[in-house]
Amino acid sequence: MPILAFETSCDETSAAVVHHGRVLSNVVSSQIELHAEYGGVVPELAAREHLRNLLPVARSALGEARVAVHQLEAVAATQGPGLPSALMVGLKAAQAVAFVLHRPFLGIHHHAAHLYSPWIEDNPPVADFLKLEPNVSLIVSGGHTLLVHVQAELAHRLLGSTVDDAAGECFDKAGKLMGLPYPAGPEIDRLADGGNPRAFNFPRPMIDDPNDDFSFSGLKTSVRYFLRDHPTLLDDAQAMRDLCASVQAAIVEVLVTKTLRAARRLRVRCVTASGGVSCNRALRRELATACEREGLTLKLAAKTLCADNAAMIGVLAERKLALRAHETSLDADILPSWTL
Repeated sequence: MPILAFETSCDETSAAVVHHGRVLSNVVSSQIELHAEYGGVVPELAAREHLRNLLPVARSALGEARVAVHQLEAVAATQGPGLPSALMVGLKAAQAVAFVLHRPFLGIHHHAAHLYSPWIEDNPPVADFLKLEPNVSLIVSGGHTLLVHVQAELAHRLLGSTVDDAAGECFDKAGKLMGLPYPAGPEIDRLADGGNPRAFNFPRPMIDDPNDDFSFSGLKTSVRYFLRDHPTLLDDAQAMRDLCASVQAAIVEVLVTKTLRAARRLRVRCVTASGGVSCNRALRRELATACEREGLTLKLAAKTLCADNAAMIGVLAERKLALRAHETSLDADILPSWTL
């Protein structure tokens, strides 16, 4: 029987229906245009939009999947981490549905869902955990940059995380300094395609540190001072492309170097990447090149599943049910700072 899943951890309202690993529907309502005016996500506005959009999105997901509410086997939602007011909308809605239907409820860790999303095939969208092998996984998004050692299905441990700004945050804040629209990450990716990544030399923070942690605040600050010292650069279209390519190259090199170093140390033969920033073309390209050079298998989350979405929540919830993991109490609260 199918599972209905909700995802409202930040600024995407999403509902999905999953059945036997197959994603029957995955509806996402984005709030990018709303928050663009403010240059970032405003939590109060995000929560208001989730309240407005959740019911239509859920109806659309059920309709697209051709599943009636009474046919649901369970209900799942992101429990954390994320924006408290945003998380509350999806979690409490899912608990209410589970209560009314007398169905199990599962609160899912947002990062864990990203962690296993590379094992969801793109077309058709179906999960194949039978192919899962020990791997080092890079989860990289606007709010988080994590390295995780996945030993087996639902058996993983955190290796390192960001000590300040995440990679996606660095992309967006550097882009804001350049005058690019929010979110700046995709715009930097687009402009960098016509630029020289070696035109300007920016720092690669913590790239030589033996640990698995990340830091990008220093790189962001470096961009700020660079623009202060080169005020006319933003008026030159080619220089802007070179700047975007150079900043992107610094971020990507850190991510790829630390991911591959961890894979070598742990002697795994597979690397995975997921999260919104894993859509970045340079990151996907450099990871592919590095893994081919090292003889490693690379599994990238499908681009349609990189950003926040309920399909990955539903897939993980279904696996937890199948493996008889504990259900979540209907009285359970959100966990905004839930660690992996």
